[in-house]
Amino acid sequence: MVDPTSDHHEDIDEDEAPNCATCGDPIANETTHRVLTWIEEGAVQTAHFCDEQCRSDWDGE
Repeated sequence: MVDPTSDHHEDIDEDEAPNCATCGDPIANETTHRVLTWIEEGAVQTAHFCDEQCRSDWDGE
């Protein structure tokens, strides 16, 4: 997977792009990409979303 701090909306192949935590679609070259980051049991966790609606619909599991 691509570094989560990189510019995902620029020249990312779908095979290397993260998948939306809600709908499962690959997030490649999307300016609507959202990322949620948190610490769990001492490790950084991230969840990627293709847009704000998927972010709002995410249940966190």
